Amino acid sequence: MEEGEASELLEAMRMSINSELKTLIDEQSAIHGEVATRAGEILLAGGKRLRPLMGLLVYELTGGVDFDEVLPLAIAFEMVHTATLVHDDINDEAATRRGSPTIHQQAGTAKGIIAGDWLFVQGFGLGGQYGGKLVEIVTNCCARIASAEFSQLDHVLDLSTSPEDYFEIVEGKTAGPFSAMCEGAALIAGSTDEQATNLARFGMELGIAFQLVDDILDIIGDKRMGKPRGADVHEGKMTLPLIHALTLLHGDERRRLGEIISDFDDSLFDELIYLLNRADSISYTEILVNNHLERAANILDEFPDSKSKQLLRYLLNNVANRHS
Repeated sequence: MEEGEASELLEAMRMSINSELKTLIDEQSAIHGEVATRAGEILLAGGKRLRPLMGLLVYELTGGVDFDEVLPLAIAFEMVHTATLVHDDINDEAATRRGSPTIHQQAGTAKGIIAGDWLFVQGFGLGGQYGGKLVEIVTNCCARIASAEFSQLDHVLDLSTSPEDYFEIVEGKTAGPFSAMCEGAALIAGSTDEQATNLARFGMELGIAFQLVDDILDIIGDKRMGKPRGADVHEGKMTLPLIHALTLLHGDERRRLGEIISDFDDSLFDELIYLLNRADSISYTEILVNNHLERAANILDEFPDSKSKQLLRYLLNNVANRHS
């Protein structure tokens, strides 16, 4: 499949997802008023819709034929994802999200918290339509997000944060929803348990790679990020390049890196990047991105060739190329 064709097909799917989201928000705003309207402004402000796209494609990959069957779950994970962004923005005191003012900036912290809660409830309600195993998957995913958020807060400006700490947070907060989306979509399509488990691993590998790329972009900068360069460093989040450099550097360089992280401002960017390059930490993170994407690709190789498989590979390539 040519790149242009893949891009057009995914854009058509993305527009369909956006249309479903808008219809849902319009309906809920008529019922619930401001809370739905405020939440909808952030939900509809943009976003790659990567989680629901993966859900639709995995559903098709494993034999699903009617997208309406899986669409509620795909929408559910997008709403849960947006809920985490709303709450993150409050914790981080962020002024903008996706180029628009955050809810708490417009309406106050209390309403921001409630809007995030509303998104969680709506997402869980959509996922709950399926019952049984699917409810368990959604429940565990949301619980792991909360656990990872607690752990991340405990590690803010913690220079002793280990790579194991980092990956535990990422697997719960970022990669977990990718994994749950893929597993759930496969089960809805009627896949075997083994296929669903493998596709859960596929989602986890892609989600980890996605977060590692975000870590790189936070340092080198990218206008597509939807947040300012260095936002994670300003907020004291221990991203993998920082953790790696703190582990490898010694003496004055390690001490200086710790000082920069602990009291960061934009004037220190050049020095930060110098020290990260001294430890080869950005290159190391890029190697890990490729390793996780290769593992994801190997899982896809277990399935016969199809349009959905080609589009999933295209998504993998997009993750790999986001910072190149």
